[in-house]
Amino acid sequence: MTRNAVAILFQAVPPPVIDGLRKDAKPGGYSDGGADIAFALQGRGQQVVTPVAQPDPAVALEWVFPDTAEGIARARASGATTLWANTVLFGGHPLEAVLGEVGIVGQLPAAMQAWDDKFETNRSLARAGLPVARSFLLSRTAREGVRALADLEAAVSEGGLGLPAIVKPVRGRGSQGVTRVRDMAALGHAAEKLLDEGRFGDTLMVEEYLDGEEVTVTVMPPASPRPDGTAGPGHWALRPVRRFDQRDGVAPYNGDVPVTANSVAMEEGRLSDPDVIAMIAACVEAARLVEARAAIRIDCRQDPTGMFRLFDLNMKPNMTGPGRPGRADQDSLSAIAARVDGWSYPDLLEAMCAAAWR
Repeated sequence: MTRNAVAILFQAVPPPVIDGLRKDAKPGGYSDGGADIAFALQGRGQQVVTPVAQPDPAVALEWVFPDTAEGIARARASGATTLWANTVLFGGHPLEAVLGEVGIVGQLPAAMQAWDDKFETNRSLARAGLPVARSFLLSRTAREGVRALADLEAAVSEGGLGLPAIVKPVRGRGSQGVTRVRDMAALGHAAEKLLDEGRFGDTLMVEEYLDGEEVTVTVMPPASPRPDGTAGPGHWALRPVRRFDQRDGVAPYNGDVPVTANSVAMEEGRLSDPDVIAMIAACVEAARLVEARAAIRIDCRQDPTGMFRLFDLNMKPNMTGPGRPGRADQDSLSAIAARVDGWSYPDLLEAMCAAAWR
């Protein structure tokens, strides 16, 4: 475990509109998860820098600093030598100003901006030969690479998607704005509604619906130690976690239904299944391709042949966990995966701290 002084950043800087696309800011800016991280690390003897001298475990904002230039400066002035970016980064984010001066737990800001575009990410992974869900972009008016709402039926047919299908934001967060539609009328209605709201920008994604088993895979960076204490030369994966009890085909937002209620680590006997082996290998390769410098999480679903296809790569996975008052059911999917192979929630966080980079 690193003995550097760690400060946790939460999202106070709203993500910008990028090429007409918007990522909705999370209420509280991940301060709840940031406080979980800080509390758990402090309990392990890690030096954690906080905005107040004796933070109240029940008050999230007493454990985390805003990711503004002022917040970062305050964390450093208070003694932080490592910043844990538990926030959404992008090109031009204030964190860029201190790269090379402090340790970072998180991604390069420009890389997160690039790979937070779900459509372009999946297209890049597909070009690399990885199995991903098929999709196309949709807007009110056609432009290069984007289909018009008026040509929706032709777009679905030419894209080889079929129905039901998934409508979702290009730069979404969790299941926010994600809808399964069963027919063309419902698809048109859901798409028009999302575009009318404008909450996620002027373009959305229509994706094939995969009705097989859903799992999520956390991939750790090369510098992170493994549960057995060894370290490998490349990215490596925690055990897959199975998702169940979806609502109309979509995993519910974890703010509404804790993931502990609808997720469980995959049984050890299934880890030798060829489809599972292939999926894990594809996720590890995806992490290598996006040059992940911290943990990422990739959601996958089986197609009718049983092959798992990647459909959502998350550069900033949720890292909530138990420990603080009232947080007993706030495990994250990554913590569930780690625990079954012998790591507690603090163990996982310590491994992530050990992979801090400059």
